[in-house]
Amino acid sequence: MSPGGTVREALALLRRHAGRVYAVALAVTLVNTVPDVLRQLLVYRDPSVAHALLVDVVGFGTALLAQLWLTGALTGLPADGRIRPRGALSRGTATAVRAVRTSPATVLAGVVLGGAVSACLTIPASVAALGVDGVIGPLDAPSAAAFTVATLSDVVASWVTLPFLAVVLVLTAGSTRHAAGKGNS
Repeated sequence: MSPGGTVREALALLRRHAGRVYAVALAVTLVNTVPDVLRQLLVYRDPSVAHALLVDVVGFGTALLAQLWLTGALTGLPADGRIRPRGALSRGTATAVRAVRTSPATVLAGVVLGGAVSACLTIPASVAALGVDGVIGPLDAPSAAAFTVATLSDVVASWVTLPFLAVVLVLTAGSTRHAAGKGNS
């Protein structure tokens, strides 16, 4: 299936199962927000670019774990609509690896589209709250209100985009299984 076809199928699946999928995604996002906020607090008054980059690396790692877990939980969505939390991290990791091997272009399309939506949700709110320098550079010491606005925009962006990429990965990884199954019939 083409990247565009996979994206359309992912959006259709998300519409059909939106309630349950986005409820699980909200839980995953909120769990991921705890280390996300804590890592930002570690450099709250620290002007060091090196520390800010280290915090971003930690943030990428926790976001990746959240993405892989949600991907694993949603592997049953195309077949039977079920969400399977048990063993989700290992299943999600295997699914992501299979998807990248199957169609790196489709995975890249999912990442780019999800990233674009995320940027549209976070950048305006974060710039308005923190200013351009606060978004681009080290966190320094924003007001509690500005920090809250920026954090909430990140939460909303994660909640909206994590399920999309998860379903794109699941559909891409599953496309080889479907093709193999059709060859055996």
